[in-house]
Amino acid sequence: MSTAEGADQLEEEEEEYGRAAKRLKTEERERETEEREEGEEGEEELEEGEDSDSGSLPGNAESAGDNRARWSASQYGAGRKDNGEDSHRISPSPVVHVRGLCEAVVEADLIDALEKFGSICYVMMMPFKRQALVEFSAVESADRCVTCGAKEPVYIAGQQAYFNYSTSKRITRPTNADNPNSGNKVLLLSIQNPLYPITTDVLYTVCNPIGSVLRIVIFKRNGIQAMVEFESVQCAQKAKAALNGADIYAGCCTLKIEYARPTRLNVIKNDNESWDYTKPYLVRRDRGKGRQRQAILGEHPSSYSDNGYGPPCPLLPLPGNSRYKLTSADVPDMVSYPLPQSSSSYSAHAPSSVAMVSGLHSSKMNCTRIFNLFCLYGNIEKVKFMKSVPGTALVEMGDEYAVDRAITHLNSIKVFGKRLNVCVSKQHAVIPSQVFELEDGSSSYKDFAMTRNNRFSSAGQASKNIIQPPSAVLHYYNVPPCISQEHLLRLCTEHDVPGFVKFKMFDAKPSSKTISGLLEFDSKTEAVEVLTVLNHYQIRIPNGSNPYTLKLCFSTSSHL
Repeated sequence: MSTAEGADQLEEEEEEYGRAAKRLKTEERERETEEREEGEEGEEELEEGEDSDSGSLPGNAESAGDNRARWSASQYGAGRKDNGEDSHRISPSPVVHVRGLCEAVVEADLIDALEKFGSICYVMMMPFKRQALVEFSAVESADRCVTCGAKEPVYIAGQQAYFNYSTSKRITRPTNADNPNSGNKVLLLSIQNPLYPITTDVLYTVCNPIGSVLRIVIFKRNGIQAMVEFESVQCAQKAKAALNGADIYAGCCTLKIEYARPTRLNVIKNDNESWDYTKPYLVRRDRGKGRQRQAILGEHPSSYSDNGYGPPCPLLPLPGNSRYKLTSADVPDMVSYPLPQSSSSYSAHAPSSVAMVSGLHSSKMNCTRIFNLFCLYGNIEKVKFMKSVPGTALVEMGDEYAVDRAITHLNSIKVFGKRLNVCVSKQHAVIPSQVFELEDGSSSYKDFAMTRNNRFSSAGQASKNIIQPPSAVLHYYNVPPCISQEHLLRLCTEHDVPGFVKFKMFDAKPSSKTISGLLEFDSKTEAVEVLTVLNHYQIRIPNGSNPYTLKLCFSTSSHL
C-alpha cells in the first residue's frame, strides 16, 4: 500500500468524523510550524505540533494530537450510548481507527496491546499523524476493542490511545496478506523525512539483525523508497512489526513499511542503491562488450570503501526512546551510515556543500527564486549565477546532506518549461566574483546566510520540516486571517503564475493570528512554479506595522 493510498484512507476517516463533530486539525497542521512576523515583537512561532524536544505543550498552543485525543475520549466515552451504539453512527467494522499514539510507537506495540481483543490481520501505520488502522479477523474483536477503549484507558507503548470503527471494512494492501501467517518476503520501505543519505549499507544495518536480508533495491521515483527481500516470509513479518513506524535516525528517516508486490528482487550490480548479499562480488557487465578485460591491479580503490563513500562514519547511538521494541540481543545499540570522504574516493566529485544547477530559465529565474525552491531541503548560504555558462547557477547549502536532498527531489523537474539538472559541484564554496546583472535586473549573486527564511537554522526548527518531493498540492501558512481564496487567486494572476483549482483552509483557533491551508494545482509543474515565485512573498495588510511572510511547501497530500 503506497503512502498516498494510506493518506487517502485516513482522510476518508476524517471526513466521516467531521459530519458529527467540528472539523479537527489535519496532518499538515500537526506537523507544520506557523510563523508570524509582527511589529516590534519580531518573529513569533506558533507551534502546531508537539514540542520536538520535550513533548510538552508550547505555550498556549496545544498539540493537535492531544486535541484529537480529548475529542475522542468525549465521543467514545460520554458520547457512547448505553446499548453500545456509537454516537457517530459509524457502522461496526473489523477495521479500527486508532488515534493519540505516541511518537515512538511501532507496529509491534499495537499488536502487543490489542491482540488481547482478538486476532489481528493487518496494521497500517501513519507515523506523522500518530494514528493507525488495525484490521481484526472478526467484527466482534473490533467491537471489544472500541467498547473497552470507551470504558477504560487502553495504553499503547505507555500512552493512552483512542479508538473508533473505521469507515473502511478492509485495509487496502498490495498483497493478499489477510492474516499474520501470510504475506511476502519482500517489504516495501518508504523513508519519510530523509534528512540523511539512505544507502544499502544503512538499510542492511537496520534490517539484517531482525531477519536475514538477501537483496536490497533503493529507488527514488516518489521520494526515497526501497524494497528489501528477506530469507523467508517469517523474517519479513518480524521486520515489518519491529520497524514499521521507527526512525532510522532520531527525529527523521521514518520507516513506513508495507508488503511489496514482487516476490523476488533482481539485482544487477552491488552498490549504494542495490545489493545482492547472496552474490557479494556481483559486478555489472557493460552491454555488448562480452567478457571484461583483466585488470592489472584488480578493482579500483573505491571498491574497498563502499563505492566511493569511504569507511562508515562513527556509529550513532539510537535515541533513548528508540522505536525498536526488541531485546538487546536482537537489535544493535548503534546504527552507522556511510559518510562520503574525499580520500581514497573514485567518485566523480568529492562531497561538497555546493550544488550546480543548470537548465534555468534565463528571464524567469534569479537568486531569490532559486532560494525559494531549494530552501525546502536545507539552509541556503549563497547563490551565484555563472557568467560563463548561461542558465547555470551555484547554490551553496548548509551541508552536503542538504545538497543530496536537493539532488534527490529537484533533479530533472521542470520549471518554466525547462528541465533542471542538479548535481554536486566541484567547488566547495561560492565566491562572489564576476557579479553581473540578470535579465530581470537583479544581481547574479546574493548572500542568504542571515535571512530568517532559512528553515533549518536550529535542530528544533529542522525537525519540523518534512522533506517532501514536489507535488501538485502546496501547503501555505503564516497568512493573515483577512486573506481569502480570492486574494490568493489574485496574487497568482498578478505574478503571472497558474491559479489553483482547489482550495482548503484549515480551521484556526479564535486566538490565532495566522491561517493555513492547502492549494491544489492541475499539475506538479504548476505547483513548483507557483512555489518558486510566491514563496516568502510579503503580504501587507491595512494598518499593519510589518508584512506577513507567505510560506509555502509541498504537501504530503496527493489531492484535496
